Amino acid sequence: MKKLLKVRIFGQVQGVFFRVETKREADELGLTGFACNEPNGSVYVETEGEEKSLQEFLKWCQEGPEAARVEKAEVEFSNDLKNYKEFEIRY
Repeated sequence: MKKLLKVRIFGQVQGVFFRVETKREADELGLTGFACNEPNGSVYVETEGEEKSLQEFLKWCQEGPEAARVEKAEVEFSNDLKNYKEFEIRY
């Protein structure tokens, strides 16, 4: 069953290619949505897809790419799908 996952990731997550690597991971898992930097230094991600893929994606987000240092992640699952067509990096 498809779900929507919202994740706000805190730590050293900007300027370390977090969004680029997030897109790569989402594309690999067949997920759609977006990632963007927030003014408070966090990265915000909305993605949707099958629950199993979302769980794998969430696990990746909680660790992040090699150059990042994730301190915490605020997570919310929802059934309110937005029907994204692809995964994109927003600026």
